[in-house]
Amino acid sequence: MSGDGRCERIFTVHAELGLHARPAGVFVMVAKRFAASIEVARAEGSDDWVDGRSILSLLSLAAGRGTRLRVRAEGADAADAVEALGALLEGREAAPESAAGGGTAG
Repeated sequence: MSGDGRCERIFTVHAELGLHARPAGVFVMVAKRFAASIEVARAEGSDDWVDGRSILSLLSLAAGRGTRLRVRAEGADAADAVEALGALLEGREAAPESAAGGGTAG
C-alpha cells in the first residue's frame, strides 16, 4: 500500500486507557520510521492538527477510549504510515517489543 502523495483516514482509539503516555510514545516511535510528515487531529469538533512525531502534542489531544482521530500523512510512504498508525490506534497491531516498557506492567 505504498505510493506518493497524501493520505488521510479516521480511526477510533481502542486502548482501554486511551492515548496516554505509553501508547503515544509507541505511536511516535512508529511515526518516526516513515519519511512522510504525519499529523493528527480529533475527528469531531476541531481542526487543530498536531505533530504525529511529538508525544506532548499527541497527549494534548486528550484522546480517551472511543475517541475518533484523523491521521494524515504527506510524502512518499504516506499510505503506509497512515495504515500502520491506524492499526496501532485500533489495536490491530501489537506494540513493538522495544516500546513495551521492558516487560513492566503499565
